[in-house]
Amino acid sequence: MNPKHHVFVCMNQRPEGHPRGSCGGSGAASVYESMMGEMEKRDLFGKIQVTGTFCMGPCDQGPTMVVYPEGVWYKGVKPEDVQEIFEQHLENDKPVERLRLSM
Repeated sequence: MNPKHHVFVCMNQRPEGHPRGSCGGSGAASVYESMMGEMEKRDLFGKIQVTGTFCMGPCDQGPTMVVYPEGVWYKGVKPEDVQEIFEQHLENDKPVERLRLSM
């Protein structure tokens, strides 16, 4: 079964004080856990795939995530944004504009 959406959450962790920063240092683990919890709560296993990744590039804007197949990037995602991402984007195909990262 192919998922409708595949979400990649950057989990990269650099040392404290690194000039590029890191998503891991900006709370990516909490975002990932919130994504997994929301997916379970909504019973979307198999329909939504969530994968933690290493560096995806825009480290200073993290935590970042990208949603495929659309290729929509999000920046500065917090655990409290996850429900909105599910409701608006993953279930209703409307990206959350306030979190979008222009690539």
